[in-house]
Amino acid sequence: MMVSVTEAKGQLTELVRRAEAGEEIILTRHGHAAVRFVAVKPAQDRQSRRALLEAVQASAAAKASSGPSAARSQDYLYDDDGTPA
Repeated sequence: MMVSVTEAKGQLTELVRRAEAGEEIILTRHGHAAVRFVAVKPAQDRQSRRALLEAVQASAAAKASSGPSAARSQDYLYDDDGTPA
């Protein structure tokens, strides 16, 4: 989409929204391209965000290992009688 700088002044919010949605906005000055608006990060759709989240969860589950029970984690501090070692 090409828009003159003069027209863009009144439409800046809408132009930014469109750029964030993935559209390329080119501002022109005296009929020549001067500036290009593009999103910093392309917007991800819901499906790709869900896939990324599931991949991270699967990776974390694969790396997780069961360790000692938290309830028994300080047993080394005490004798069999329950007194400090």
